[in-house]
Amino acid sequence: MGRAFEKRKHTIFARMDRVAKQFSKIGKDIAIAVKSGGSSPDGNPSLRRILQNARAVNMPKDRIDNAIKKASGQGAANYETVVYEGYGAHGVAVMVEAATDNVTRTVANVRTYFKKNGSNMGTTNQVAHMFQRQGVFRLDPEELDRDTLELELIDHGLIALEDGEGEKGAKQLIVRVAFNDFGTMQSALDARKITPVSTEFEYVPTMTTELTDDKTDEVLKMVAAMEEDDDVQNVYTNLA
Repeated sequence: MGRAFEKRKHTIFARMDRVAKQFSKIGKDIAIAVKSGGSSPDGNPSLRRILQNARAVNMPKDRIDNAIKKASGQGAANYETVVYEGYGAHGVAVMVEAATDNVTRTVANVRTYFKKNGSNMGTTNQVAHMFQRQGVFRLDPEELDRDTLELELIDHGLIALEDGEGEKGAKQLIVRVAFNDFGTMQSALDARKITPVSTEFEYVPTMTTELTDDKTDEVLKMVAAMEEDDDVQNVYTNLA
């Protein structure tokens, strides 16, 4: 019974940490969006997209409102979006997205994560050419005809329509487009009165590296360490 309790407690705390990280990430996204486009979602598409993502992970409304208010006031944190690149163990390409109010601190931390795992932090565009930045729309498949939707969206930049899962294993349809086609796809979905569950930008590898399980674990260990850093928003690799 003691072992089962400890396992359940560990699972609960892990979920709490994940939720806290999600809320922290969205809070920074809100701050960046408000600074660049104002506090009104109606006139700020970036903020509107982020609020959609906040609702998708059940971020409390009062916390969302406080984040907007804080970002709009004097003395608000001045976050900067930075992307770091490098090679992880066994030659795996790595892209690290960060949102930070102290670049010196963040770059030192990211460099340390690379070095501790026998990896090398690189320079700008060293591995970026191995990834394509894509817009990702996650849709609720209920009342959607997948085949019809796929045919209709091809003319609006659709790269792929995939099955996926959201919070608590809920089924989703994942729409992928090139970064430059994001607005076109958003308009196409709006015209069909389809409101995405969430939308994101991701770095998707154009070529992948296959490793054995033990070598894969080495890379994932570094990724996990990076993802725990408060400044890191997302980590992408070209692991198969």
